[in-house]
Amino acid sequence: MSTGTLLAIIIAIVVVVAVVAVTVSLMQRRRHLRERFGPEYERTVGESDSRRAAERELKDREQRHDSLEITPLAPGSRDRYLREWDTVQGEFVDRPVHAVHDADRLVTSLMHERGYPTEGFEQQMKDLSVEHGRTLEHYRAAHDVETLSTRSQATTEQLRGAMVHYRTLFEELLSDGGRAQPARS
Repeated sequence: MSTGTLLAIIIAIVVVVAVVAVTVSLMQRRRHLRERFGPEYERTVGESDSRRAAERELKDREQRHDSLEITPLAPGSRDRYLREWDTVQGEFVDRPVHAVHDADRLVTSLMHERGYPTEGFEQQMKDLSVEHGRTLEHYRAAHDVETLSTRSQATTEQLRGAMVHYRTLFEELLSDGGRAQPARS
């Protein structure tokens, strides 16, 4: 076999191996993002011009999130938030609109204490999506109703639904996303 033929075969093998490696790498990245972001992955892809742009956006969210100092709550803070939630929930019977506003405020306060920036709803959604992608739709729905309620356009049933949605995210944030909290010394 001539050197030229051998070289052509080696180059072809190297190209095939490189293409396979790149394909496997992209598939692993996609699987990682799908697992990490849950339903938010499909939502972001659907709203983006391309899958590549959406995945880049999600990767950027991961990097921003990794730079944040997200911490579990101290047991005393956790108990205080539980008491406050009970108060907000009890308020719903007589003042549903106020209860929904208070639930929004309480969730935002909890996010802030955990270390999430709270400078705007869209950024909150992006920051929460990294660790709480599976409950993010609850927050989105609750926020939509809260916005309607500020214009006196929300029904009592919508307000009730908003409280359930807020509670879902509240409980997840309170429990550190379902992961066991490290022991405090």
